[in-house]
Amino acid sequence: MSRLYVILDVFTDRPLAGNPLAVVLDASGLDSEGMLAIAREFNLSETVFLLPAEDEARKARLRIFTPQTELPFAGHPTVGTAVLLGLMDAVAGKGRAARFEIEEQVGVIACDVEATGKRSGRATFRLTKLPAPVAPPPSPAAVAAALGLDETDIGFDAHVPSRFDAGNAFTLIPVKSLAALGRARPQPGAWAAGVADRGAYLYTRETGDPALAFRARMLRADASEDPATGSAAASFAGALTAFEAPAEGTHAFRIGQGFEMKRPSVIELGLEISNGTLAGATIGGAAVVAAEGTLF
Repeated sequence: MSRLYVILDVFTDRPLAGNPLAVVLDASGLDSEGMLAIAREFNLSETVFLLPAEDEARKARLRIFTPQTELPFAGHPTVGTAVLLGLMDAVAGKGRAARFEIEEQVGVIACDVEATGKRSGRATFRLTKLPAPVAPPPSPAAVAAALGLDETDIGFDAHVPSRFDAGNAFTLIPVKSLAALGRARPQPGAWAAGVADRGAYLYTRETGDPALAFRARMLRADASEDPATGSAAASFAGALTAFEAPAEGTHAFRIGQGFEMKRPSVIELGLEISNGTLAGATIGGAAVVAAEGTLF
């Protein structure tokens, strides 16, 4: 049977930027192997397959695949799919703003969505799993070797390398400058000793843009790079709480990613601090429909 799909660019308000996402609109009847084969055909970082929700009060159930495996959770698929569902509601006359829940393997995710144009929107979702530290944290020397940097490039203020898991685990590496961020290159012989988990999420406070709180890159051992990584930003909430010691209340951080790839993206990370601990967190951003088509 033929199946409709949509490609969105996520964490951007314009096409051909951000992180591309494929969404197969009706995945009923597809098994895991079929979904994986389609994800390989698209060959994007993630492909979403929409299914009816197990609880009819919820909007949909998502299965998320890379070209290699299924993921329990990912940020840009969640934001992009939420925007698409909101746009479909707007076309159906159900209003331009909505709040609904979607189901992923990691749990039920609450989303707030607004259609900002015929093919554009914004979405924010609450983390179902707050970031937890993963031991042991890597040493500055090990991560520097893994990235082809000097040990003096690693760390700033109170920030040191760490590992956090908010659905997917990442090695989080603070670097002193934009120059160091741009110089980083995976070193295969030293990678395993310095970087574990799904990859290395590098970040710096030096942004070159006062509208951004941080600039970031997400690197993998095979030298591939992600233009926008919502699940890594979710893990980053743990590092921010640990090293920034934010005051009581809510805090918003805009994180720029993908600039080195010519796919500029902006991820909006929200923290809720209560009694000195992270009580809640949100990931949000814009998305635009870039293409539509049919799988045969």
